[in-house]
Amino acid sequence: MTTLHIGLAFLLTSSILALLYAFNRSRWILRQPVENKNLIRISGYVRDGAMAFLKREFSVLLPFIFIVATFLMLANTGVLRFQALSFVVGSLASALAGFFGMYVATAANSRTTEAAQKGIHEALKVSFTGGSVMGMSVVGLAVGGIFIVLAVSMYFIAYNIESFASQTLQILSGFSLGASTMALFARVGGGIFTKAADVGADLVGKIEAGIPEDDHRNPATIADNVGDNVGDVAGMGADLFESYVGSIVGAMILGAGVIASEALQFKLAVFPLIIAGLGILASVIGIQFVRIRKGRSPQMALNVGTFAAAIFAALFTFAASFVFFGTETFDPFGNGHQVGYLHLSISALLGMASGIFLGLLTEYFTGTGTRPVKMIVKSCETGAATNLITGMGVGMLSTFPPILVIMAAILAGDALCGLYGIGIAALGMLMTLGIQLSVDAYGPIADNAGGLAEMAEFPPSVRRITDTLDAVGNTTAAIGKGFAIGSAALTAIILFTAFRNQLGIKSIDIFSVNVLAGLLLGAAIPYLFSSMAMMAIGEAAFAMVEEVRRQFREKPGILLETEEPDYKRCVDISTTSSLKKMMLPGIIAATAPLLVGFCGGIEMLTGLLIGVNASGVVLAIFMSNSGGAWDNAKKMIESGESGGKGSLAHKASVVGDTVGDPFKDTAGPSLNILIKLMAIVSLVIAPMLKTFWR
Repeated sequence: MTTLHIGLAFLLTSSILALLYAFNRSRWILRQPVENKNLIRISGYVRDGAMAFLKREFSVLLPFIFIVATFLMLANTGVLRFQALSFVVGSLASALAGFFGMYVATAANSRTTEAAQKGIHEALKVSFTGGSVMGMSVVGLAVGGIFIVLAVSMYFIAYNIESFASQTLQILSGFSLGASTMALFARVGGGIFTKAADVGADLVGKIEAGIPEDDHRNPATIADNVGDNVGDVAGMGADLFESYVGSIVGAMILGAGVIASEALQFKLAVFPLIIAGLGILASVIGIQFVRIRKGRSPQMALNVGTFAAAIFAALFTFAASFVFFGTETFDPFGNGHQVGYLHLSISALLGMASGIFLGLLTEYFTGTGTRPVKMIVKSCETGAATNLITGMGVGMLSTFPPILVIMAAILAGDALCGLYGIGIAALGMLMTLGIQLSVDAYGPIADNAGGLAEMAEFPPSVRRITDTLDAVGNTTAAIGKGFAIGSAALTAIILFTAFRNQLGIKSIDIFSVNVLAGLLLGAAIPYLFSSMAMMAIGEAAFAMVEEVRRQFREKPGILLETEEPDYKRCVDISTTSSLKKMMLPGIIAATAPLLVGFCGGIEMLTGLLIGVNASGVVLAIFMSNSGGAWDNAKKMIESGESGGKGSLAHKASVVGDTVGDPFKDTAGPSLNILIKLMAIVSLVIAPMLKTFWR
């Protein structure tokens, strides 16, 4: 059996394991009883709205997918035309992961509310199990899709390292492009949806009408709960799906390009598949450690599972690299310095450690009770202006430490194994994505469970339990965003490096006029992209505010509970606005590398990618962390700090949170995908550019 056959067999086995786990856990969730009729009715609104949005989003994207697939078919020749099929498979796999995750998440939220009547242990079990279906669906479909593309390619392409690197892996890059395309639209569309509903619900319901958050009398509250699912479950899942795929594909391309014997090159190219499969196994084991015991908080239970998965992943990596490579070594620097299995294992371990550090830094700058958030709470006492100034200052400050961590991962990976070491570090950061995404997806389920408890008028004891789970979910969501940004930075770098290798570029003159022009343009694109997302939210939120005001004005019985709000109209406003406004930012991200590459040349495109990566990563950290800090500052005030609810500080904090919501849930996270999408588009068109500018 060849090295590639071993990798494919391992990939297929791990994909089946992940999908069987997801299927089994989803059946368990659906068997959990929901007896409260009011809860069944309201959760049905949320479920129907979320699934309707996904179906409409996919129907809007189908023509775009067809156009891109047609372009790839016509632009390529020979076996490279399979890249079009690979793109379609990547798009469908990403869409299916979002669909399955959303389907189970919207079933788990009502069952979490019901389980909370029995206690926090039961509620955590249901909500985390719902998140684990999303996590394992993403990794299972990702490696399953890669298996399909590689298996099909093997029947048409000669088995040697030259054809594998120039044809098979180039075809596989189409799969990554499909994943990135779907991820961008899912993130932007879901983000616009959820923030339009959230702003409408907060500004009119909480501030103008003076009713609690998630009150069933608020017409926008169902849309707000739908948005939590489409933005934070499907959107985050699609985001990390494409990071995961991009890191695997990029590391394989770098491995195939290492100077070594053909047999060893194949091993280096297949090794990322082995790591991905072992990560799935470690994630399944780690999930079993998530248990609430007496004296253990939900946060501790989740941390135990996450760290257990990381420990098993590290042990598996050391063992697998030793078995796979033995005493074989290679020279990644071309200077006679040989590296082997130990260097590769440490590179992956560095990636895992970097991800943990990024999560801890994000928690420090955004977590409830930390010094930066307390500063924002204090600033709210003097009004909204000082709150905004302090929050932006905290967000800007928070960009520096994570950049140092990313720098350290890049430099250490390169020192150990050259560019291939950076690729392995990026993959190491995402190795246990199955449990990391499970923890992240648990948050929106717990949040929705609390909203449903409020709307269905459950006893206060139930809401206290869901609020405890939601508070932990806010922390896990903030950590997840920091983790996503870090993985995006490393993934974009290895994709950019793979692009450079495809073109045979040895060095770039940074003072070249074309490079400088591309760099400046690239630095500006994240701001253009973010402005479009922010303004889209502003327009959609305005329509939502006007609709909620209209309903309160024309149906006074809503507040008196003699009339029912028109929830469906608010869901429709968010859906229509998000689908309409998501297209232009997505088209700009996809077409910018094409236009610059074919009109400005390879040097200008190289500068563009450098500028987008440098500017986009820093802006994403700033927006995500400032938004998270504003959110938790508001929660601290609502819990009694600085005068509590109804005080001047509380009103100022609501303004900050309203500004921060599109920062942390739409524009910031979407930038992760922007930088990766532009890198993968450049990688896909690299052979075309090479021929065009020959």
